[in-house]
Amino acid sequence: MSDVSEIPNYGLRDEIKAYWSERAATFDLSPGHEIFSEEERAAWHRLFTQHLGSGEGRSALDLASGTGVISHLMDDLGFKVTGLDWSETMLALARTKANARARAISFRMGDAEHTMEPDDHYDVVVNRHLVWTLVDPPSAFAEWFRVLKPGGVLLVVDGDFVNSTFRERILSRLAAWGQRLGWLRGDPVQMQPEMMAIHRSILSRVYFKDGARADAVSGLLAGAGFESIAVDTHLGDIHKTQARNWNVLKGMVRKSQHRYAIRAVKPARPSS
Repeated sequence: MSDVSEIPNYGLRDEIKAYWSERAATFDLSPGHEIFSEEERAAWHRLFTQHLGSGEGRSALDLASGTGVISHLMDDLGFKVTGLDWSETMLALARTKANARARAISFRMGDAEHTMEPDDHYDVVVNRHLVWTLVDPPSAFAEWFRVLKPGGVLLVVDGDFVNSTFRERILSRLAAWGQRLGWLRGDPVQMQPEMMAIHRSILSRVYFKDGARADAVSGLLAGAGFESIAVDTHLGDIHKTQARNWNVLKGMVRKSQHRYAIRAVKPARPSS
């Protein structure tokens, strides 16, 4: 990516958009992004069914949909899915994938923090690994509340990608050391140093620069009006299937991280 430090009116949100557009070409090559086995697909289906129920034609909005991975999982379950993303590159890949798989998923340009979607429109709003990138989560959560129907459900899948346990740090260092020596399998996609620096720079300036902990996210959701907020940290079935695509130490790192799903409900209107 080119140096953007001297471009007028180029802010953090523009940097985030450009960063993910740059990563789009290799996005589906990374475990934890695309689905790499039927076991992983089934694990995701169980998570969504547990918190959202079956689709049965209900409308679902997948925010920051990227190449459409979550959109396809929701489509599998019978939801009528709209994927929203602000990266033209991601959207092009998502549409190509959906066409190849003969999926009736609508992908369109949109900002997850300012969707421009109608009020009270969706039965379900879902996103994965979006919250940690938000510049203004309180406004974003209010926006998601607005577009949900009364009684509609929000499902956030995210994690704290800043703080780490001692065990996680040791495992990460051992994994990096073993990969450099050729003793351990390398990552499917190696991020270039320039991109790693941009990632660190973005992470240092977003709202959750100190880590998107589940309790902090839940508190902001409550402030936006959501109720029946429940945090699910039992994502082991998903992480176990993903770990098979890394070396053993990297797989152990994934299982050690603070990752979660948060389910929240927009209150139903009182009966007249």
